[in-house]
Amino acid sequence: MVRPSGLLTRQEEPVPLKSICVTLSVREFVAGVAATLNYENEEKFPLETFFVFPMDEDSAVYSFEAMVDGKTIKAELKDKKKAHIIYESAISHRHQAFLLEEDKCSRDVFCCNVGNLQPGSKVALTLKYVQELPLEADGALRYVLPAVLNPRYRCSGSPEDSCLDLKTPIVPLDDLPYSFSMTATVSSQHGIETIQSNCPLSPIEYLGDKKTSAQISLADGHKFDRDVELLIYYREVHTPSVAVELGNPKNNPDGLMKDPSAMVCFYPNIPEVEPSAICGEFVFLMDCSGSMQCPISKQDKSQLRIEAAKETLILLLKSLPVNCYFNIYAFGSSFEAFFPNSVKYTQDTMEEALRRVKLMRADLGGTEILTPLQVVYREPSIPGHPLQLFVFTDGEVTDTFSIIKEVRNHRLRHRCFSFGIGEGASTSLIKGIARVGGGTSEFITGKDRMQAKALRALKHALQPAVEDVSVNWDLPRGLSAKTLSPEQTVLYKGQRLIVYAQLTGTMPPEEGTGEVCLNYTLQGKRCENKVTFSLQPKLDDNFTIHRLAAKAFLQSMDIGFGETPAKTKKDVLKVSIDCGVISSHTAFIAINKDVNKPVQGPLACRDIPRPVLLGAAAQMPQCKRVARLKASSSYPPRASRPTRTNQYLSMSCQLNVYKSLRKPMVNEGLCSPGSARIFGCRYGSQPPPNIFQARELPVQDIMPEDLKDLESGSWGFDLPTRAPPVFGETYLVQLISLQNADGSWDLDEDLARILGISLKDLWSALPVKDADSSSWATVLAVVWLHAKAKHQKCEWELLEKKARTWINSNAGSIKKKLVKAAIAFTKSSVDPAVFGV
Repeated sequence: MVRPSGLLTRQEEPVPLKSICVTLSVREFVAGVAATLNYENEEKFPLETFFVFPMDEDSAVYSFEAMVDGKTIKAELKDKKKAHIIYESAISHRHQAFLLEEDKCSRDVFCCNVGNLQPGSKVALTLKYVQELPLEADGALRYVLPAVLNPRYRCSGSPEDSCLDLKTPIVPLDDLPYSFSMTATVSSQHGIETIQSNCPLSPIEYLGDKKTSAQISLADGHKFDRDVELLIYYREVHTPSVAVELGNPKNNPDGLMKDPSAMVCFYPNIPEVEPSAICGEFVFLMDCSGSMQCPISKQDKSQLRIEAAKETLILLLKSLPVNCYFNIYAFGSSFEAFFPNSVKYTQDTMEEALRRVKLMRADLGGTEILTPLQVVYREPSIPGHPLQLFVFTDGEVTDTFSIIKEVRNHRLRHRCFSFGIGEGASTSLIKGIARVGGGTSEFITGKDRMQAKALRALKHALQPAVEDVSVNWDLPRGLSAKTLSPEQTVLYKGQRLIVYAQLTGTMPPEEGTGEVCLNYTLQGKRCENKVTFSLQPKLDDNFTIHRLAAKAFLQSMDIGFGETPAKTKKDVLKVSIDCGVISSHTAFIAINKDVNKPVQGPLACRDIPRPVLLGAAAQMPQCKRVARLKASSSYPPRASRPTRTNQYLSMSCQLNVYKSLRKPMVNEGLCSPGSARIFGCRYGSQPPPNIFQARELPVQDIMPEDLKDLESGSWGFDLPTRAPPVFGETYLVQLISLQNADGSWDLDEDLARILGISLKDLWSALPVKDADSSSWATVLAVVWLHAKAKHQKCEWELLEKKARTWINSNAGSIKKKLVKAAIAFTKSSVDPAVFGV
């Protein structure tokens, strides 16, 4: 079932959290963040408050302190169980106490407790963390400050004491009772090209002749209506580097903090090679839970998650190599496999999969990933076809660590690529399964296109395996390096690799240098990337590299509260406490010992509201699933039924989501079999303010005049079963849908409609009499892709390559004539060299 974090507080109760202030400092590709939560008790009795909030799972939280009425109280990091005992004891003795901890079910959810906040008292809680910024395909460094924490689906057997079980109120994004602000400084020795954001910014102030730094702040009046995302473009980002940081032997005579630490950044120059002859088994797990009916983002015209997912599956299906094996699983509270086992990629199996993709809906309830994963792993391996697993989900689950552990247990037989869809997706889940599964992770938010990111992952999956990966150090005598990062087994072209190491021994004089070398084997050829660096460590009061090194170690060893083996847990506790970096087994605790007398009066609890995307409530069981139209003998022929009916299926689904949050409809029950319920409501960019009288009609009796108001967008309708939808609003998706499994196209009416030329004229323009019409059609389709969809090349690149391979094998000596004729006939400026002509 879904736990939306409990009951709402009464509207008249004051909320003690007044504001959140964030200060961000980005140096090269590392971000340092200080977030301050300002509380004030305006009531006449002491309060205990709870605030649950999201955080990127790569964040290394290393400091937590409270400013109570002008006095600073620094928290200590302790074993989580001990911290809870100390907190409860302080509360029971009426002392002020503060607790910060990771959720037991996920690394990207935190809970902050404030106990015994006195009447009239003001408290500022500040937590600090550092994190590596991920590198996007276009060279941007991406920083995200999560604002949205959606309800997470709890399956049976999940721990009952999760932070998400606290009865924190959920409110619409625009109704949050506290304010938010963020200021940022960005600096790079290479210079800043530009900075972009999904949120309105005040004018950016660039400093230095080469724009080596910039000052940024959110525009006034910013609402917590989306995650705050910054895309930072430096003038040079692919430069290998090594940074060495001084240790802290005085306060840490033993452990990781004692010695200098090094952070090495590689950009492996992996050469282009032909794909391996081994094709692989490709399994796609697609989230079809109710929350997938939400838009990807709150921005205007944002595509619904499920619709973007369906388009993505079509592109992936068409881009698969010939002779591979594949299967698709749709999952929610239950799951459905397209085929009993993975099947060989043929025209028949591809068409069957395509048919079922077009019928997919976000109608499978909650989000249970573990069961379909276990089913996939139970299937026997196909000799010569290594498993490549693609997981698409909005990531709203609570059994995160169990899922990561399952993927880790099968890491030697497959690679796992993961995709987080929409704001609020769990970074702990998405990054975790990709990290232990040897794949890559992607997040689709704002104006991101899932299609492009999925195809990039497929290119990685088709790359030949990089083997025998190792990192070797060449250091002066008396100095050695101990690698702290997890062993690297997979490398992908265009990706960054970061390695952390502890340097022990005697540091050389000022002019001393060292060398670190990344070695790997690709298709039997030994490759290496070397970096020479200075061995003079720099002082950093925040010990950023040490904290990041500790985080890298903890991510590899700490597999969750209750999941980490006892022996490993000892190492996790030691590194976490020594370095001051929080883990699933530790928590920050602070007690105000300067209060001379216990807090007086009965203690009242106040739960801080947290933002949730409006559509996230669609995952709750109270929201009725939207029924659909099923093709059957009772459904009128295509020529006689309303032409625009299917175009409103997704709109109808959205209205039903809103229905659960607004006034109930008349006749709330599902309509009768074979009927549709038409209801009036105003539909626009905002949720409808009300729902009016519904009327039910047999499907076969719905006529265009019944839907005339639907044309203007003022009506919606609820359909009981499925209909073959008009799929692929864009010509690109329609063209791709027509491609055959071998890469060719057929010369038919469907292709002619997309090309905007009559079929008769296409036949007349065939330059070689009696030539194979499929060769002519395929050349025309490839020309169209380059002429009309060049800006989306990353999405069709693989299937276009498959088409050109087919042309080379089948067009033979007439290829040159077909290419020149197609370019002239379509009046395009496509370069014939695209075809090798």
